[in-house]
Amino acid sequence: MDKTKFIGTGVALVTPFNQDNKVDVEALTTIVNHQIDNGIDYLVVLGTTAETATLTKEEKEIVRATVIKANHKRLPLVLGIGSNNTSAVIEEINSTDLTDFDAILSVSPYYNKPTQNGIYAHFKCIAEVSPLPIILYNVPGRTASNMSVDTVVRMAEDFSNIIGIKEAEGDLLKAYDLIRETPNDFLVISGDDMMTLPMVLGGGSGVISVIGEGFPKAFSTMVNLALQGESKEAFQIHHKIAPAIDMIFEQGNPAGIKCVFKHLGLSSDHVRLPLVKADEHLQARLLEFIQNF
Repeated sequence: MDKTKFIGTGVALVTPFNQDNKVDVEALTTIVNHQIDNGIDYLVVLGTTAETATLTKEEKEIVRATVIKANHKRLPLVLGIGSNNTSAVIEEINSTDLTDFDAILSVSPYYNKPTQNGIYAHFKCIAEVSPLPIILYNVPGRTASNMSVDTVVRMAEDFSNIIGIKEAEGDLLKAYDLIRETPNDFLVISGDDMMTLPMVLGGGSGVISVIGEGFPKAFSTMVNLALQGESKEAFQIHHKIAPAIDMIFEQGNPAGIKCVFKHLGLSSDHVRLPLVKADEHLQARLLEFIQNF
């Protein structure tokens, strides 16, 4: 199992929509090529940023097929398959053609607020049926439950196909605990754009990014510098891009990054309810940032 393909910069792809609120296949193809042409190392399909919660089964298949075709086997692909219903995750894994994918990204169960033993049991069932490596996703701000370091270590040691975690709690000390206590080849991946640089400098494996989608060349350069220990040069890029990180999450994800894409001419900024577009003030500030970047 080659885990090195997930070291560096991955991006959580958006799902662009057209004026009729349908999946914009042409724009999604453009976005995929924009990532590949500007240094991104792998692509994450149908994660939270893709507004997956609002997509039908048929639309998910359109997104998967579009990304597979556009990518043309150039970069590794990670597919988001997660739910607060364990049996639904297993069913989706078993019923999805995973031929073109290299790993699964699976979020910790949300809303139900399981115990740590419940989280372990959930991923145990998934690990036992998954034909692909699994990257855990801890994002307590969305799930209302938090995977502890002990639980992650336990899963990393018990299941060889659980190869890493996208850690998005926003706690740098916890991230360092994960890096220190998990097996040496376990991937601790930043799920928080603002924390990416200190995590990588502290031994993390990279990032699954949102801001990296809008500024792939700069952000991937920063991550590569950090992986090489070039902290001074990496921080110069971090400080330059940090204001945009704050802005794109200010009114929700992916409203902010879709506004960036609109200004870059890559796609529209349409999002699906209950999300709404960035307001005019934020749009103007993001445009000014892009023009000066």
